[in-house]
Amino acid sequence: MTVESTAARKPRRSSGTKRASAKRTPQQQSSEPQLVQLLSPEGERVEHPDFEIDLSPDELRGLYRDMVLTRRFDAEATALQRQGELGLWASLLGQEAAQIGSARALRDDDYVFPTYREHGVAWCRGVDPTNLLGMFRGVNHGGWDPSTNNFHLYTIVIGSQTLHATGYAMGVAKDGADSAVIAYFGDGASSQGDVAESFTFAAVYNAPVVFFCQNNQWAISEPTEKQMRVPLYQRAQGYGFPGVRVDGNDVLACLAVTRSALERARRGEGPMLVEAFTYRMGAHTTSDDPTKYRANEETEAWEAKDPILRLRRYLEREGWADDAYFTALEEESETLGKRVREAVRAMPDPEPLAIFDNVYADGHALVDEERAQFAAYQASFEDSESGSAAGNGSAEEGK
Repeated sequence: MTVESTAARKPRRSSGTKRASAKRTPQQQSSEPQLVQLLSPEGERVEHPDFEIDLSPDELRGLYRDMVLTRRFDAEATALQRQGELGLWASLLGQEAAQIGSARALRDDDYVFPTYREHGVAWCRGVDPTNLLGMFRGVNHGGWDPSTNNFHLYTIVIGSQTLHATGYAMGVAKDGADSAVIAYFGDGASSQGDVAESFTFAAVYNAPVVFFCQNNQWAISEPTEKQMRVPLYQRAQGYGFPGVRVDGNDVLACLAVTRSALERARRGEGPMLVEAFTYRMGAHTTSDDPTKYRANEETEAWEAKDPILRLRRYLEREGWADDAYFTALEEESETLGKRVREAVRAMPDPEPLAIFDNVYADGHALVDEERAQFAAYQASFEDSESGSAAGNGSAEEGK
């Protein structure tokens, strides 16, 4: 078992007065966060007494392929935003293992409630990557049918999807189904009241839901040490269900822990909190500049724990992947990048009046009035252009 110690916290200043740092009791010292790890940063297999996994070389290569292609798609989306093709993008760089590992633990009949960064989970659920980009380009409200892949639309409101997941899971239990629900959120979202309420309801109603928190250390510019005084996974104890911290850069550990949590939920044993201890290598979104609030040394230390690199080292050490495999995968990733780039640029603009559709199921007088006003406003531009064109024509005829 690999044990990770929490970093010592420096006393904070308040109004110019020093505050004494809290002393740790023997009980606190004995409850240091235990990190579930099955693959070390050097690519060596590690045994764990509670979580085991036995994957074939084909399955391991599949996980590696998932992570590589997800990262390539993410890099292309970031580049498209920088080129003005997308309004915004939230990168998953560095969190590939947490997403791919947890998503590959799901069954087809399980249901996923994501935030806005779960591009790797979407990939594993069979959502076309190009469908993720329509919302960020501003041409739709989500380009896929959630019921087709059991993958809900991206949720921009922080933390609200955990309530949706809990309610859905309560319904699953009432229906007598043996499927499970998983809700993704970040360490920053864990400070939201919605998440606390979802924990309460899930515990009281024994809902078959797994709360999967990707603790990437930063809630935009706010570090975890300013959000909580205990390890995040230990919060579950206060609600009456278990929590576990897993190495979020270890795809094997994420797969094993999430699979165990989902099986537990399906057996009717209630919710569980999984904290994937990982790191956001890039910016929070493309509108963010992380160099303003975190040190380069911190980022460099996490680069050494790169989730893709460690699995590649393992594959190479065991002789389960050669240069030909990696070269072919690189070519496949470039093909994906090209397809995504071409698809985004070919996306048609939406009909302007479509914004008023589906606001109410049976229509609404105020919406009808606003639609008419907007239609008249749009038509005024057409009248101006027609008048301008007619004026230019007269001018040409008079020459």
